[in-house]
Amino acid sequence: MFKLLFKIYALIKSILMLIFKLLFILGISGAIILLIARLITAIHSKGRVYSVEDIPAERAAIVFGAGLWRDGSPTPVLRDRVQAASELYFQGKVEKLLLSGDNRFADYDEPSAMKNYALGLGVPEEVIILDFAGRRTYDTCYRAKEIFGLESAILVTQEFHLSRALYICDALGISSKGINADRRTYRKFSRGYWNLRESLATISALWDVHVIHPIPVLGDFEPIFPEE
Repeated sequence: MFKLLFKIYALIKSILMLIFKLLFILGISGAIILLIARLITAIHSKGRVYSVEDIPAERAAIVFGAGLWRDGSPTPVLRDRVQAASELYFQGKVEKLLLSGDNRFADYDEPSAMKNYALGLGVPEEVIILDFAGRRTYDTCYRAKEIFGLESAILVTQEFHLSRALYICDALGISSKGINADRRTYRKFSRGYWNLRESLATISALWDVHVIHPIPVLGDFEPIFPEE
């Protein structure tokens, strides 16, 4: 009886050791894949990020949504993006601002919140174009070309997000460069969470643009610059 129990214990131990080894290998492999994905987008964006003062002018800037508070007002991250885009306009770097965000629910309207904030900063209403179906970065870039007719643009977002946004827009046919919209020091916890999330989102982005090519919500063609 004792020998049987010992054999069972040894078998369970060997199985557990095998499982731990497999999990370790999978963990290391996953980390390497995440690192390579971030490296790909970082290399792609090298030399394509400017300050507001130094960036070459384009006709339009794309501003990505970044969440709302419960009262419907933009989060600090989103306010910083709109502020940076407003600076582009006031310095004569762009003619139009495409404010793209999520509006899939009636009580959640990122583009309108972005517009109201931009108006409060003094941006003229006729300069602002709203995209209500920018549910994620891929959707925003896809629609910027297919719905709003953009072939090139300045992308406005925070540093942690900018490399992925540049990569996606370029892969979808929009020649892009970007500005870093960091306008304050964000909490360490938030920065850590964003970078972790960004690593996973970068894998998804590479899968989208190179493998499955999903088609987001579309609609009628509404070019920002009809004469082009």
